[in-house]
Amino acid sequence: MSRPRYTRSEIVGAIIAALIIIIFSLLLLAHDPLVFWNDDYQISVLPVFADMARAWNHGEFPILSPFSWVCGNLAGEFQYGIFSIFINALIVCVWKLPLAFPEQAAAVSIAHLAVLSAGAFLLARDRQLSNPLSIFVALVASLNGWIICWGASDWFGALGAFTWLPWAWWAAERAVDPTRSRWRFLWPAPFVYLVITGGFPYTVLMLAVVIGWLSLRTVFEAGVIDLNCSREVQVNRPYFSQLTRIWPLFVGVILGLGLAAPAWLALLDYVHGSARQSLDPAAHRQWLVPGSAWPGLILPSWTVNWSNFSTKLEPHRAAELACGLIAPAALLADLVVNSRALVKRIGWELALLLVVFILAMLPTAGVFRWSFRWLPLFHLVLALCSAEALASFSQKQRRFAAFLLLLLILLLVLFSSVAKTAGEHLFPLGWIYLGLALVWLIIESTEFNLVREWTPTAISFIALFTTYVCIPTNCGVPKYNLPQSLLESRPLDPQRLYLSVYPAPERLYRSETKPAPIGQTVRLGSTSMWAGLRFVNGYSPIRPAGVARELASAIHGEVDPSLAEWLLQHQANEDGLLQRIGIDGIVVAKEFNFGPQPASEWQLVTENDEGRVFHRQGEPIEVVRSVNFFGKNSIARITDIIAGRNDVSISVDVPVGEHPGLIAFTRPFFPGYRARINGRNLTVFSERNLIPLVEVPAGMQGRLDLYYRPDWLIYGGTIAIASAAIWTICAIFALKVWTGRGD
Repeated sequence: MSRPRYTRSEIVGAIIAALIIIIFSLLLLAHDPLVFWNDDYQISVLPVFADMARAWNHGEFPILSPFSWVCGNLAGEFQYGIFSIFINALIVCVWKLPLAFPEQAAAVSIAHLAVLSAGAFLLARDRQLSNPLSIFVALVASLNGWIICWGASDWFGALGAFTWLPWAWWAAERAVDPTRSRWRFLWPAPFVYLVITGGFPYTVLMLAVVIGWLSLRTVFEAGVIDLNCSREVQVNRPYFSQLTRIWPLFVGVILGLGLAAPAWLALLDYVHGSARQSLDPAAHRQWLVPGSAWPGLILPSWTVNWSNFSTKLEPHRAAELACGLIAPAALLADLVVNSRALVKRIGWELALLLVVFILAMLPTAGVFRWSFRWLPLFHLVLALCSAEALASFSQKQRRFAAFLLLLLILLLVLFSSVAKTAGEHLFPLGWIYLGLALVWLIIESTEFNLVREWTPTAISFIALFTTYVCIPTNCGVPKYNLPQSLLESRPLDPQRLYLSVYPAPERLYRSETKPAPIGQTVRLGSTSMWAGLRFVNGYSPIRPAGVARELASAIHGEVDPSLAEWLLQHQANEDGLLQRIGIDGIVVAKEFNFGPQPASEWQLVTENDEGRVFHRQGEPIEVVRSVNFFGKNSIARITDIIAGRNDVSISVDVPVGEHPGLIAFTRPFFPGYRARINGRNLTVFSERNLIPLVEVPAGMQGRLDLYYRPDWLIYGGTIAIASAAIWTICAIFALKVWTGRGD
């Protein structure tokens, strides 16, 4: 039986929507080749992606990284999408291409923007919106200011997860549609999985809000809406009977949670005892959307005070609110001319929009701090509501919407000049916006129906592009001049473990301060991963218990300077803490005038404009050693070391006698390490939560295996496999039914 025609049409439309986003992104790249290359993407995301590609090329699963201790648990860091099939497959493909760093970042972001656009298109089409309006929704959802200025160019995890939110919403709508088959619970599961494993807790919270809202709408709405056949309200059903409509949704969500179990269990385990649990209360009020900033929906150059990362109120343009002019004007026009009918038609969507609007201005804490992160969902719901409004407009009402937009832009331009909220980018953006509004008004006065249908989409495309040309997409975050030579290890030694002491990168190394290429020596954040260099430092917003807490590591990888000086002065000797955990290389930025002591045990091997590199005298410290830290252990003979990413295997021979051998592994300790020798389990403990230690009984010899197998991975993997099996079996039955009679 052939595929239904409307399904083929939707697929073609989704592909076209994705292609439009790709064209937009390529135009943006032509204007600024570094548009997707900022801050966290530079010193955190892309180096980790390079390490993930390296792991897969070596046939290893990138749960851990040997090239950063602070950012060593890639699964626990969550934001890198370690358990996302899509992200891993995309990274492997992109890293096969001969691309420079900014080009790799652009390729990954554009691919996600295209998929996001396709999902938003399908979500709109399932609501019986026309192709032009569905593409309009796709444009606003994937090219709004927050996505471009933050998700696609800085916080990749936000884009990696939000890419799949429209898909999950689309699938959830299908799950509560009673006209579909009994197998409709299968739709949400894969997309819930992709949202969760995308790597952004905020988007998971957004998904929970959407699912809760959809459940309430399904149970309490006045009637059942058939999304496929008609917008007409059908006969009321009792609320209790309506409950039967949401069971497929919850079954699908539970299956999706099961598929993603390793990801969220890893995060819950990793956050315990981390710095993220003890944030300064002042951080709760950072990056809230000020009530006075909302005119930025029409005029993104609108500049008022926002509370930034330092909890300081500073002028900030509302680039995050950019949404292409048409969406807010259309919705506002419908509220003005026909508010009662609008509320009756999309009251539930308006309620959701209001809830997200309020949430974006309320303080939050922990992994859910910085409430302006609600803006991607706000833009998506706004696009859907405004598309519904445009779909219901008569030609006269469309002319009124265009006139209202023209009037609003004119008033905001005049008011911003008087109230000093214009910012430095008001012109020529204001003139361009006025011209676009006037063009819309003129076109709506003609009788060219096809042109009028596509005008909101075209104007949104042009408005968004001109916005990002006139207003820098970098919203004040650092940009670093990182050279391609960071792929090389020089002047450092891949066999050594380094501690790098450098100032806060966001202040001292940004391109405004240091325009020349940087990082070859100090290796900011997690950039050591590019060359496969072993560093204690690493970028980690969570900063887990262990080395990150013991060394007072900041988010961007820098160690507290006072603590670093004390360590180099008092703990860099032969019996000091640094030697115990295996550090045999020190990098000190030129901004600091101290070095490791005693000088007789360290050799200055490199000094340049960035800093000095010291190596401990002698050969590099082995990654596995037999030690006597506590004065009660014999020294075992260790041979045949095979060090993997997630495990280590050695041959060990402990002398006969009373004292066991103590084996120290030069790698960061995380709860979940297990050890086994000759079929016997051994206890793994740690030196101050810094490195794994294993005590081997006296006289024992054999193959000692240390492997990372935490409970969250065992239980999460079991749940994921069981969920995948259930989903696959049900999908096979559903496919047989579908091929027999259609969906």
